[in-house]
This record gives sequence, structure tokens and C-alpha cells, in this order.
Amino acid sequence: MSIEKFSLEKVLSVHRWTDTLFSFTMTRPAHFKFTAGQFARIGLKIGDELVVRAYSVVSSPFDETLEFFSIVVPEGKFTSNLQHLKVGDELYLEKIPYGYLTLARYQLPLPQDLWLLGTGTGLAPFLSMLQDFETWNNYKQINLVYSVRTQAELAYVERIQEIAESFGEGHSGFKFIPIITRDPEAALHDRLPVLIANGELEKAAAMQLNPETSHVMLCGNPDMVEDTKEALKARGLTMNRRGEGNIAVENYW
Repeated sequence: MSIEKFSLEKVLSVHRWTDTLFSFTMTRPAHFKFTAGQFARIGLKIGDELVVRAYSVVSSPFDETLEFFSIVVPEGKFTSNLQHLKVGDELYLEKIPYGYLTLARYQLPLPQDLWLLGTGTGLAPFLSMLQDFETWNNYKQINLVYSVRTQAELAYVERIQEIAESFGEGHSGFKFIPIITRDPEAALHDRLPVLIANGELEKAAAMQLNPETSHVMLCGNPDMVEDTKEALKARGLTMNRRGEGNIAVENYW
């Protein structure tokens, strides 16, 4: 891989949520422009090899820095090294962003209600979308649904509240719906496909998924994405193709 495709950036902060979840910020070069929902390719020098992985951007497209959310993959060549990041370390950033999990892909139905369904670090692109005023201007109702295994893995909760207050000021249609699958005492603790099939997700949102109005985005574990996609299709929603349809997806790993 040609190293000329990358710029060398500096780590500005590291936050460790759990032993296996962490986020970090890094410098953002002036040339790096992206749309909320896109991902960047980040590289680490491991020995003589440049190892590169894709990470959705957490930051607003208008932020001066870049933020990313990562899981430590056991025995993973990349994250087993990345997890030891500290302030001042250097990372390689490919100069162009990638990905089509963006709200611009929707043409029909017209924007009314937006469902952002993420597991684990799949929350990242949705945080970026919620830090764009256009998202709040375009949608009357926004439901951010975040599924994790344990309470400790429920990252960014305070930040989500801050985003809703600052970017969604005066917007009355936002709901944050957490799911904790290994906590039977949690209000919602089943997998997303089950909660869609039994109507519990819609009950929590106090509204229905509607093929005529709903835009639904899925990001996270590929098993979740596939199963949730099928549950949504069983409710009459369709995949978004050439701008038309309800469901847009992004697989992680």
C-alpha cells in the first residue's frame, strides 16, 4: 500500500470505556473532508508493515479534530497494538473518506422519521450524523437505538445527551433507546430483531416503523445487521437502492 496516500497525524486524547472499548481523537488535516456517516482508513506501522483498518468517524463534519471509537479484537493484529495508544503517538490517515451510510442516499420516502440502530462501536457514524444540524432540521422524529451486552459497555451516554441539547435545541422528537442484552432487569434486553418482531422497539419509541415515512440505518455486528434487516423487511420495509427504500446498512468487520 502506497504511503503517499496517507498523512501522518497525532493522537490528542484517549478515553478507555472498558478493558475492550476505547475512543481516541487525533489531528485533522485541512484536506480531509467527509460526510457524516462515512469512515476513514487509519494505519499503524507494525514493524516494517503499514497495517490499515476502517473506522467510522464519530466527529461532526465541522469539528477541527477527528474522533474514533474502537473495540479490542482478541489476537487482532491491529487493535492489539492500537489499544496501547497514548497522547502524542502518530497514526496514518488515508487522505480520502469512504462509505455510503449517509443520509444523502435517501430520496424516497422523503425524510420524516429516522431510526439509527447500532450495536457496540456501530454507534460511531450515528454520533457524527447527530452532530450535523441538517439531520435535526430534516427529521421530525429521531430514534437512536444503541444495543450493548452490559451496562459498562453503554458508552457516550452523557455525550448523547449533550449532543441532543446543543444540536437538537428546540427539537421535541428525539429519543435515546438503550438495549442491554445481558441484563434481564433492563427495560429492553432482547436482540434488535426480536424487539422489532414483537413490537417492543416501537413501543419504546412510541411510534411505528412505516414503509411510507421511515428511514432506518443499521451499523454494527454483521449478524445483527443481517437479522435486523430481515426483521424490518418482514414488516414491509425495503432496502434502499438508487435512493429509494427504507433500510441502509453498514457491516463492522
